[in-house]
Formats: sequence, structure tokens, C-alpha cells
Amino acid sequence: MASWAAREGSRDVTVEDGQEQPPRINVGVIEDHPLYRDAVARVLNDAPDIELGAVADSVARFAVQEQPPGSVVVLDLKLRGVQDAAAVLEVGQMGHKVLVVSAHAEQPEVLGAMQAGAKGFLSKDVDGDELLRAIRTIAEDNAYVSPTLAGMIIQDSEDRHAGPKIELSERERQVLRLVAAGERDVDVAEILNISVRTVRSYLDRIRDKTGERRRAGFVRVAIREGLLR
Repeated sequence: MASWAAREGSRDVTVEDGQEQPPRINVGVIEDHPLYRDAVARVLNDAPDIELGAVADSVARFAVQEQPPGSVVVLDLKLRGVQDAAAVLEVGQMGHKVLVVSAHAEQPEVLGAMQAGAKGFLSKDVDGDELLRAIRTIAEDNAYVSPTLAGMIIQDSEDRHAGPKIELSERERQVLRLVAAGERDVDVAEILNISVRTVRSYLDRIRDKTGERRRAGFVRVAIREGLLR
């Protein structure tokens, strides 16, 4: 079978028998444990649809390497230097989609990371298949939280917000899903082809209906309503 690879920006595009294949997903890794870092890198290298990029043991060392904007970055929370939600925020500000993979997967860490803009969260006992599934989901601009962690978030939300089901309009659900997935107000406006002012008006309505004021609360509601994977 004839095939050849061409470069498109920083991503490979493979053409087989005249059929253009989807570009590979650029993925970086920030992990300070050498054995785990090497294991993640091997899993990514073996995946045919993934292009392994910068691999570093800290946010500072990752920042000086070349990594295409829009990449998925697998990020540990407990790092040297910048760590926890601050690390999520800094990597997100570089233009990347953050997937946290951490041994510290209690409620404060999960909600803090999602509030800081993480697109997904996995505990370190995850297997390679789920890691790749999460990366592919996030690359498509969806959010991913492992079922175990999602259940924990849902239970917390149910404990604090027991009562009638929240009635959201279809547009409110669209806005909630995008914001919970980490999109900024301006991005939501562009995606839905509405003004930023209108987005913020919808957010005010969502706050009134849900009682949630912060991003972490929106994530809980979105998971409970089935709007995030």
C-alpha cells in the first residue's frame, strides 16, 4: 500500500492511496517522576495518531521547548516550581489543552484544576487505553473526567444541591457545556455566534438557576446534567 507523510505546520498528515488521513494529535508531557514520565512517553509514542512533543519535569523547562499551540499537555500537579492549579493556569495560558494526571485526585485537587481551566483529570492508576481516550476526547475540544472522579464530583453536587432537577434552556446548556469545558466567554461567543454580552447574560441566568458562582461549580453541574464526558 503506497503511503507518504507530509508536514502540515507541526503535525504529520499521512496520505495512503490518495486518501488524506487526519493530522496526528500533538501531545506534551510535564511530569517530574522519571519512571512515570518515561512510561507515559512510551504509550504516546506507540499510538499511531499521536505526535509526542516536549517532555519536561517542570512547567519552566516545558515553556522553553517548542510545543505547537493547541496541543494536549499531560500535566502532573505536584511539580517543582509552579504546581497545582497555578501550573494548570500557566500551561493553559500558553495556548494548550491541559489533561491533569495526578496521584493527588481528591476533590480539592480535581475541582481546583478544573476551575483553573483543565480540560480533563485522571488519577495515576489509569491505564494506557483510558489515557489515550482522554487525550483524543480533549483534542476534539471536549472535557474528560474519569468515571470514578466524575462520580465523586456528582455526589458532592448532589449532597449540596439536593432538590428538583435544574431546568436549563437548550442555549443555557450549550453555554454551560462550553464554559465547564474551559472555554473563555469570548470563545463561547465566537463558537455560538453570539455577543460576549449575551454569553454573560446566559451565565447570569445559569448562576441564578444553579446557585453556582464559580467555574468549579459549573463543572459539577455540567457533569451531573450529562453535558461533559
